[in-house]
Amino acid sequence: MTTTRRTLLTAVFGGGLAVGLSACGGANSNPLNNASSSAAAGASGSSASGTGTLVVGSANFPENALLAQIYADALTAKGVTTSTTLNIGSRELYIGALDDGSIDVIPEYTGNLARYFTKGQADISTPAAALASLKKALPSNLTVLQPSTAQDSDSICVTAATAQKYSLTSISDLAGHAQTMVIGGPPEFKTRVDGLQGLKRVYGLTFKDFRPLDAAGALTVTALKNGQVQAANLFTTDPQVAANHFVVLKDPKHLFGAQNVIPLLRKDKVTDTITSTLNAVSAKLDTSTLLSLVTKVVIDKQDPTAVSKQFLTGAGLA
Repeated sequence: MTTTRRTLLTAVFGGGLAVGLSACGGANSNPLNNASSSAAAGASGSSASGTGTLVVGSANFPENALLAQIYADALTAKGVTTSTTLNIGSRELYIGALDDGSIDVIPEYTGNLARYFTKGQADISTPAAALASLKKALPSNLTVLQPSTAQDSDSICVTAATAQKYSLTSISDLAGHAQTMVIGGPPEFKTRVDGLQGLKRVYGLTFKDFRPLDAAGALTVTALKNGQVQAANLFTTDPQVAANHFVVLKDPKHLFGAQNVIPLLRKDKVTDTITSTLNAVSAKLDTSTLLSLVTKVVIDKQDPTAVSKQFLTGAGLA
């Protein structure tokens, strides 16, 4: 992250940014921990903030940071001058960064974003419903482009041993057991409508305690493995789930809903080049591809920039 960009974000969010960053478990938990920048020399007509650079931001978990890198690299390949500000924190933080122009575009997820803007009232039961709800709820200064078919949803995971002990296959099966369990997840999971509130409202579950950890990162994985929590909020495309033989509990009542990856950006930054480029990225992303890309970064420890460039080259986008 450049000094100018770090200073700007700190001024905007104060201590809140530090909290959001520390929640992702520190530098070792995320190979895309720091912001980077890339630029196309001599580019003209780029969508620009005051510096003439389109700033691509990300939330504080590896998949979102990788998607932001892919967006930035694809745009750079088309002559748009870009920089990245990665691992800003939770949605509550980076929406503010979009509003004040600290960032211009960020990878998002249709259902959760629709719920954010409607305070939990959006219909996200299907991809089409989630997209329609999102477009209806967007503030006038923001817009979305074409969604990908790739989906990454929140989930509740348990260890294989816990699943066997209590015969757990779905979230509904936690009834009668949740009150003896500690559940872990990012701090915001405690108050979000699709977090603890949703588990109580939709499934009637009240847990013994909640342990604030990180956004599907090393802290959460370790706590679940070691028994510090008995259930955890992880993402469905997180390769650590399969690597650790965790059991993803089915969500028969659709608490978490449809969550297609979609570019969210400031409306005043939209150009034909940006639109066509990011729509082309979305067209090449499906869920299996996304899981493969995240696995390369999180499990195989490959350089995220190299993973981004490999994907874009293979997709004919760079």
